[in-house]
Amino acid sequence: MKEIVKVHKKGVVIIPKSIRDALGIIEGTLLEVRVENNKIVFEPLDLWDKVWKCCSGSAEEAEEELDKEEEEFWRRRES
Repeated sequence: MKEIVKVHKKGVVIIPKSIRDALGIIEGTLLEVRVENNKIVFEPLDLWDKVWKCCSGSAEEAEEELDKEEEEFWRRRES
């Protein structure tokens, strides 16, 4: 799937609905943005997958791990 989009003021890019729907991206979805081979890559973060892979314990442990992952995401974003 490929679309052409325009970069708006302050670097805002609107992800076309067809792509959002295909990837399950909704308002509030966190996206990792990185440069690979001179290209911009947007990848939806599936924090729950990370949580369940590393936590086989209680819901409290899973919630703590999710909080850590989210904090790490924002820390990387700010740097």
